[in-house]
Amino acid sequence: MYAMAVLMAVIILAPFAWLVISSISSPADLVSSHVHWLPERPTLERYRQIFTSASGGDNVAGDFRVAMLNSLIVAGSTTVISLVLGCLGGYAFARLRFPFRRTTLMSFLAIYMLPPIALVIPLYLALSGLGLLDTKLGLIVTYCSLVTPFCLWTMSNYFLSLPPELEEAARVDGCSRFGALVRVVLPLARPAILATAMFGFLLAWDEFLYSLIFTSTTNSKTIPVAIAEFTGKFSSDFGLVAAGGVLAALPPVLLALVFQRFIVGGLTAGAVKG
Repeated sequence: MYAMAVLMAVIILAPFAWLVISSISSPADLVSSHVHWLPERPTLERYRQIFTSASGGDNVAGDFRVAMLNSLIVAGSTTVISLVLGCLGGYAFARLRFPFRRTTLMSFLAIYMLPPIALVIPLYLALSGLGLLDTKLGLIVTYCSLVTPFCLWTMSNYFLSLPPELEEAARVDGCSRFGALVRVVLPLARPAILATAMFGFLLAWDEFLYSLIFTSTTNSKTIPVAIAEFTGKFSSDFGLVAAGGVLAALPPVLLALVFQRFIVGGLTAGAVKG
């Protein structure tokens, strides 16, 4: 069992290790016909370019730094908005009984299952009519249409796994339904909330298609588009692409390490009733 765990760890971590090695390798090492497992002349020049170069013009390294900030703003705002809507809506679907409840919930799932390319034209026309093309707000609205159904379904299923007697006891003690949600249900649902927030953040952080189509300037481009622009028409800086990949992977990795126990608990807690 331990041998298989080590083998799986090596398989999963090897590409990331090679990404780090490539990001500090010299151009000669990267294009050499012989594989260099360790760079002969390691350099941090690409990271220096990203963090110190001026943005604008043809400086893709400086633009990447702006794209990192854009991605943090867009993904963070999308996660907060979608999580609030997912918690309130998920609780309503789990506890309230109203006409077309199941149909409405299934419609959210159907929207989530649609391929993103199918929604490009209507979303583009909507953002164009609202004047939100090439803006971070436009991306936040677009990403919420993707992340909110995910949060809604995840939180709804988790709330169904919690015993309703806890809320009833809180209401007997004088809490309103909203008070019982805030004081009793949400604290119990903290593992699911953190796990949902983590995966919702990843959905917004890694999204490429909408960011590519709905943005055109550095002011609103996100990390996936900025990395794609490292590849030029006649040449590609593979080391800069690797450095961008390392920096793009750091926030999700750090979030996963910090909230690891909550993520595992959120994924498994809904499997047991009561």
